[in-house]
Amino acid sequence: MTPSLEDLLGRVVAVGASDLHLSAGAPPTMRLHGQLAPLDGPAKLDEATVDGLAAATLNAGQRAAFERDRAVDLAVSLRSGERFRVNVFRERGRTALAIRRLDDRFRTLAELGLPEDLGALADLRDGLVLVTGPVGSGKTTTLATLVHRINQSRACHILTIEDPVEYLHANARSLVRQRELHTDVPSFHDAVRSSLREDPDVLLVGEMRDLETMRAAIVAAETGHLVFSTLHSGDAVGAIDRMVGVFPSEEQASVRQQLSMTLRAVVAQRLLPRADGRGRAPAVELLVVTPAVAHLVRSGKPQQVYSAMETGAEAGMRTLEQSLARLAAQGLVRVEVARRLARDARTFDERLRLEREVAAAGPAAAPSARALARGGA
Repeated sequence: MTPSLEDLLGRVVAVGASDLHLSAGAPPTMRLHGQLAPLDGPAKLDEATVDGLAAATLNAGQRAAFERDRAVDLAVSLRSGERFRVNVFRERGRTALAIRRLDDRFRTLAELGLPEDLGALADLRDGLVLVTGPVGSGKTTTLATLVHRINQSRACHILTIEDPVEYLHANARSLVRQRELHTDVPSFHDAVRSSLREDPDVLLVGEMRDLETMRAAIVAAETGHLVFSTLHSGDAVGAIDRMVGVFPSEEQASVRQQLSMTLRAVVAQRLLPRADGRGRAPAVELLVVTPAVAHLVRSGKPQQVYSAMETGAEAGMRTLEQSLARLAAQGLVRVEVARRLARDARTFDERLRLEREVAAAGPAAAPSARALARGGA
């Protein structure tokens, strides 16, 4: 008997798996506690079955996008309420699906292991906030948490543009409208441009993939809106350079000028396996755009921005090495795992030594030594 997608996803929920992979010639494969394993069910899926499972998930707009781009993202819900993000793609000329289970509730920053300093980003009234990191680093969850925080705390019109809509926001103190690519809007940049006629206070752009989306997002931030978005970049300073680099060379100086006035913060995050094997822990780098940082952004001096971050604890800033050192010193992640992720192993080792000295000294540690070790972490 051919399984339905509802049946397969029901089994994923029952065993507590995070992901499901479907492809022709292989059994349904789940990811459970970070490890891949066959899902109970058919020994192997044939090509027609996978094609049928994919077709059943796509609406007309998504089907057209899949035919054009050979890949498309969407979200599906079970009758029981669980939601999943689905990527339908082609491999070796055949259809395949990668499916991830989404959280069914909003978590606090503390529950996610994120620094409480990030909560201040939800209090901003205008400007641009970027969340960056590799695929699967939790960018969408971080942004959903910040939007939820705004929704619960103040009366705003929040407009999101997503591919796909992963977290569903019910109106609380805010009015939240969520638009999905290929279902409600044809492209990110068209949706951002049209959003300025829709009276938003807060705008969430799921991803800035191209020049026109970036240009529209900067204009939205310049005109008094609070704009959240994501980029695929390894660190906070790299996100700025990547964004500027998308623009033609003759525009880059003016874009740096615009960013120096509109950019409020950049959050860069990575997820590391926990030392106890129970999930993953986030390492978070935070760049807050102070007047001094704004000047460096305008001048195009990335290395000096790193220096400002290292000494910017009072403004809430932290570098990746500071965050990794704290995680390792607390025993949340293995030292060798954290060191491999650091930009500079020697800087990481020095931060780790300071973190351990402060931990050993306890509450009586000198404030200056504690501030140096914490470095905003």
